[in-house]
Amino acid sequence: MSYHTTRRVEFHDTDLAGMMHFTGFFRAMEAAEHELLRELGLNVVGQDDQGEIGWPRVSASCDFQSPAHFEDILDIEVSVAQLGEKSVTYAFHFTRDGLSLAKGEMASVCCRIRPDAPPSSIPIPEEIAEKLRKA
Repeated sequence: MSYHTTRRVEFHDTDLAGMMHFTGFFRAMEAAEHELLRELGLNVVGQDDQGEIGWPRVSASCDFQSPAHFEDILDIEVSVAQLGEKSVTYAFHFTRDGLSLAKGEMASVCCRIRPDAPPSSIPIPEEIAEKLRKA
């Protein structure tokens, strides 16, 4: 299964040539991930009986195939490419009118977040993993 969303290329996403700057793709990947999680009834910040759970990024990549421009409407497909014990990797595919623009991946680790300590990785709670398996 994959989740589909759209995003308009805004002026602040572009460079002096009017093309979408590479950082815009990463912001769009994060926004699409958040939409997918909301669709699944999840969030990037959660709680369980032991406190706050967060999902810090551990890697992000994007391969660019064709430029996007100001005002373009991008179709973004996002899916769970890999679900580990403590991490999830999302795959993204950007298209415009059927033309492939970019493909990316982003990996996050499930962590316990405490104000007095650095994040520490924990196994993904089963109720969250079950929902991610459906994506």
